[in-house]
Amino acid sequence: MKLDTRSLIRPAACLAVVVALSSALSACVPLIVGGTAAAGTAVVITDRRSSGTQLDDKNIGFKVVGEINRRLGDTAKVDAHVYNGKVLLTGDVPTAEMKTQSVTLARGILNVKSVVDQITVGPAQPFSSRTNDTWLTSKVKSVLIRTQYVPSNTIDVTTNRGTVYLLGLVTENEGRYAANAAAGVGGVQRVVKLFETITREEAIRLSGAEAGAAGKSNPSAEQQAAPIDTLSPDGNNLGGVSGGTAVEAMPIK
Repeated sequence: MKLDTRSLIRPAACLAVVVALSSALSACVPLIVGGTAAAGTAVVITDRRSSGTQLDDKNIGFKVVGEINRRLGDTAKVDAHVYNGKVLLTGDVPTAEMKTQSVTLARGILNVKSVVDQITVGPAQPFSSRTNDTWLTSKVKSVLIRTQYVPSNTIDVTTNRGTVYLLGLVTENEGRYAANAAAGVGGVQRVVKLFETITREEAIRLSGAEAGAAGKSNPSAEQQAAPIDTLSPDGNNLGGVSGGTAVEAMPIK
């Protein structure tokens, strides 16, 4: 019986290609740890939160939205974005009473530290507006990745009605620089900082002195930047920084 060597060569060649691609990709992407069955999402270990906190935040978000939907029904279009136990509520509800109920329900979820209420009372956003918000979030994330001294892996970005919300564990300078970069993105109407400010020493400890500045560029200042606001945990404005304000970049390392 004559052995067909071609049938053996093809699988071996394919396997070699797969191994080579896997090795190449592993060198340029962050390490990802699979999430639990409850969370159903992956955890990026370059985040300054612990892997346990990341999973807790995901689960809190699911529980908040689930409870609001269960108690208020389909007329409440509320989203929950959670970072380190802080819950940001965005979306639309028909009445002021439902807005208050949404906040109360979110505060009642286990491990919620604070709730920032940014829910709008009125008709739900049209599909085109939600699509634009998703596009703006993608653009802001892309800019933060390219911006010097901004730890983009530990900053959570979400957009509602053209307003970009930034959450994360950052130093004061990192937060300013990230906000200014986001404010310069075309189409952004407003930037709201919901950062937890940490010291330079804490940042080094939590991020392992990541060399985030390498290969990044400064944000463009060619266009009019959006206004930047800082909100308290209850959603009140603590004062803004005018768009385009010069910021001295202070690298961690």
